[in-house]
Amino acid sequence: MVNQDIDLKGALRTYFGFDNFKGEQESIIQNVLNGRNTFVIMPTGGGKSMCYQLPSLLMDGTSIIVSPLIALMKNQVDAIRNVSDNESVAHFLNSSLSKNEISQVKKDIQSGKTKMLYVAPESLTKQEYIDFLTSVDISFFAIDEAHCISEWGHDFRPEYRRLREIFERISNVPIIALTATATPKVQLDIQKNLNMLDADLFKSSFNRDNLYYEIRPKRDIEKQIIKYIRNRQGESGIIYCLSRKKVEEISELLQINGINSLPYHAGLDATTRAKHQDMFLMEEVEVIVATIAFGMGIDKPDVRYVIHHDIPKSLESYYQETGRAGRDGGVGDCIAFYSYKDIEKLEKFLQGKPITEQEIGRQLLNEIVSYSETSVCRRKFILHYFGEEFNEKKCNEQCDNCKNPRERKEGQEYVTMLLDAIKFLDETQKAKHYCAFLSGHVTADIKAYKHDKLPTFGIGKDQDEHFWNAVIRQVTLGGLVSKDIETFGTLKLTDAGKRFIDKPESFMLLKQHDFSNTDDDDTIAQAGGKGGAFDETLYDLLVDLRKTIAKQKNIPPFVIFQEPSLKDMCFQYPITIEELTNIQGVGNGKAQRYGEPFVALIHHYVEENDIERPQDMVVKSLVNKSVLKVQLIQNIDRKLPLEDIAKAQGKSFLELLDEIESIVNSGTRVNINYYINSLLDQENQEEIFDYFSGAETDDLVTAYHEFDGLYTEEELRLMRIKFMSDMAN
Repeated sequence: MVNQDIDLKGALRTYFGFDNFKGEQESIIQNVLNGRNTFVIMPTGGGKSMCYQLPSLLMDGTSIIVSPLIALMKNQVDAIRNVSDNESVAHFLNSSLSKNEISQVKKDIQSGKTKMLYVAPESLTKQEYIDFLTSVDISFFAIDEAHCISEWGHDFRPEYRRLREIFERISNVPIIALTATATPKVQLDIQKNLNMLDADLFKSSFNRDNLYYEIRPKRDIEKQIIKYIRNRQGESGIIYCLSRKKVEEISELLQINGINSLPYHAGLDATTRAKHQDMFLMEEVEVIVATIAFGMGIDKPDVRYVIHHDIPKSLESYYQETGRAGRDGGVGDCIAFYSYKDIEKLEKFLQGKPITEQEIGRQLLNEIVSYSETSVCRRKFILHYFGEEFNEKKCNEQCDNCKNPRERKEGQEYVTMLLDAIKFLDETQKAKHYCAFLSGHVTADIKAYKHDKLPTFGIGKDQDEHFWNAVIRQVTLGGLVSKDIETFGTLKLTDAGKRFIDKPESFMLLKQHDFSNTDDDDTIAQAGGKGGAFDETLYDLLVDLRKTIAKQKNIPPFVIFQEPSLKDMCFQYPITIEELTNIQGVGNGKAQRYGEPFVALIHHYVEENDIERPQDMVVKSLVNKSVLKVQLIQNIDRKLPLEDIAKAQGKSFLELLDEIESIVNSGTRVNINYYINSLLDQENQEEIFDYFSGAETDDLVTAYHEFDGLYTEEELRLMRIKFMSDMAN
């Protein structure tokens, strides 16, 4: 226990060198010292860790701090050791330790030297650790990143749901749960699971008024990122990507464009990850390109910008990741690039999961789509999501929508239509259903419920589903409608909504953003040197030239240069064979074989029209990009099964096919006949090869329908690779 009359400010100064507590820290710490269960919801950068670190130092025994990441534990332990003259004051216990190291940790705890023990939830499930912790004096349990407990949280971890049961087996001491992101639903879920509904709740405002929020359409994304970073030389920033592959590509692209950056993802070994993290903290590197694993609890106060190359899978993830900017109270730019294609990719990841998990995942995705596409104040939207009211006038143009407000128009008529529809359908449907119902779109669900037979079906068909979605977002923010989370987003009328139906009043609607024309091409090179608008005149000339050469050589036009390559030429204007190899899908072989007439045409066109070519940055060539590609070609030459090659390179089978296609389309011959022969007999191969020889397009869907589904997409894709390798190279 501890002396209740202790001078907390004095202790803060003694142990950490600070004169004053932040926000509610002092009340929270006092609550823990008083032996009360405590629940803390505090935004990133608010000082959550102090809420359990100071009580740990003041109380008898050792506090057990459950933390989800090894990197986070190491960072926290290092930080505590730096402010203490006792190296054993804090330890972590996880899979990275040797037997000798574990033995030393146990000795330090038993001798009373260790005040804080950080453990992974997985470690706590081991009986040997439970037995050990039962034998020592525990002061309290702390659960960091407590949102991991909830299935509705953005980083759900099943092991977290067992914590209460494990705690009870070890010791009956108070619990402090802490998180930076918890909607009211997640908050209740955490408290129920930990059996701490009696906990004292300390909830800080979610508003970070020094952060600027902006969503940009995903067009020319790599060029935009490079331009943005170049304007902020010397500043620290984080770029988040969804996949490891994209992290590596973007980091490499930044490096060859003179930006000091490093990758960080779970595919790197622990030593490399720790090294890259430390280099970022020590300002030896400006930019970290990372998957979401990076940054949890990383106490770097001067991150000036957080860029999302891909939109995250939930608003909680987005809020937490953006919260790593401006933790010192200084400027923090939060820029995310949005394309609905990203959402479709994330939806695919949900397939095969349990139904409830899929429903939760879709609901979370719906919220991030709403946030991305909305025209209302982004700060207001985020805070409303976390159950906090906010007057958008206080945003002070700290989001793109307040800085550049959209056109407003009177929407009373449309709001009334929507609310009437919700009432008419007995408040039983989700947003998507009402959008289809009002716009007159007969979907499978509309048909199943026979809602297309109702007299008001299609009453708002003068507007499309995109428009009605925008109305739903704005009336939800306006407090007329709420989403019932328990039923995964069913729309319900609030009391204010019911009053509006009885007595309609003015409701101004904002015109929504249009994100329909976003370019989410996975290939890096094509974005490298795009300069301004797409040149349609040049494109038509190149298409005609390709057609002429195809007739002369008696091959399909796409064999010469594929569509993306021609389009990239209309941005970059290559006028030499060497420059042509920087075009997407064009390697040395293809450039030498077909390039001369194309660069001659472009050279003439550039001179005739006095065109200023984009020379503002290095363009990365995809050819010979990495050792992995050389290994891939060597392994194919050795006739190894493609599945084995994919596994060895840490890729899925489809990712491997992407890689092979990239190599073949760049002009390198790859012989996968040995693999195709194991799948298709000679007659089938000839039939597909003949099809591609005469086809106008190399599109797989067209090919699939042409054969009435006789061949799988995978078989057609492999044969297309063979065809392109034989004919184009």
